[in-house]
Amino acid sequence: MKERILTGDRITGKLHLGHYVGSLKNRVELQTQYETYLLLADVQALTTHFEQPDLIQENLRQVALDYLSAGIDPDQATIFIQSLIPEIAELTIYFFMFVTVNSLRHNPTIKAEATERGYQEMYYGFLGYPVSQAADITFCKATLVPVGEDQVPHIEQTRKIVRRFNQLYKPVLVEPKPLVGDVPRLVGLDGNHKMSKSLGNAIYLDSTREEVSEKIKKATTDPARIHKTDPGHPEICPVYAYHQVFRKDGSDEIYESCKKGQIGCMECKRSISQSVNDLLEPMRERRSLYKNDPKKVDEMLMSGTEKARQVAKETMQEIREAMSMNYF
Repeated sequence: MKERILTGDRITGKLHLGHYVGSLKNRVELQTQYETYLLLADVQALTTHFEQPDLIQENLRQVALDYLSAGIDPDQATIFIQSLIPEIAELTIYFFMFVTVNSLRHNPTIKAEATERGYQEMYYGFLGYPVSQAADITFCKATLVPVGEDQVPHIEQTRKIVRRFNQLYKPVLVEPKPLVGDVPRLVGLDGNHKMSKSLGNAIYLDSTREEVSEKIKKATTDPARIHKTDPGHPEICPVYAYHQVFRKDGSDEIYESCKKGQIGCMECKRSISQSVNDLLEPMRERRSLYKNDPKKVDEMLMSGTEKARQVAKETMQEIREAMSMNYF
């Protein structure tokens, strides 16, 4: 049998280029080598958007379309909806019993997001997000989890939970490993250290050619460079960072030309806009096909969720036996 991958996204909004290079690209490449499960994390979306359930409903199919347009093949990978797998919720509760609050408070990703969102106090669901994620990963006994760099602490939390469970009860669960993409963190259009939905500095996978060009045209560049002939500092420029990711073959030439003041920022931006649009064009074509057949997308989601539910039932039977909770 193939080893299993579990990965997914909180459906708080459509996916962007940071998601693609950080994790989604890996998922597409690995789906033929592994038994792949892709989670539409609607319950976890409530950890930050519990007052906006309508937004989550809207984003469910949007993110599904992002997966399909990026190249996820529903005949190879299982896309499913988190809230329709009650066994995940049950497993989350069991894990909560032996995970300390201090370990969650010291999770660097939780701390960073709480600061970013200005949380003075953390809701129970937000603080416990890594525990919920551990249940997502372990219900299907995934051995590999493709993630962005900021999610690595969550995977380490999962590994600790698995070790603790197997020590307390029986060695039922599998300890997963993280797989970070070639670009662990993609800089935002505004020069922020990461591209983010909440920071409004992203290029989305469903962007039109015009939207890509317009966003990159407005992107932050080297603030010390006033004139085209001024020597540039590409190492601090987000646009050059995109050249390194999306136009690798020509990035060295761009670097030298910028340093010597031989290329202007607008020319540099036009060049990378073309490369990003070349990447997104086949995604636009695939998205159009699926978007025009919403019934097919819904059938895919129902079928994938049914398959994931069956796996979850089998795992929970083993877990209840391990915990001596199989009463009848």
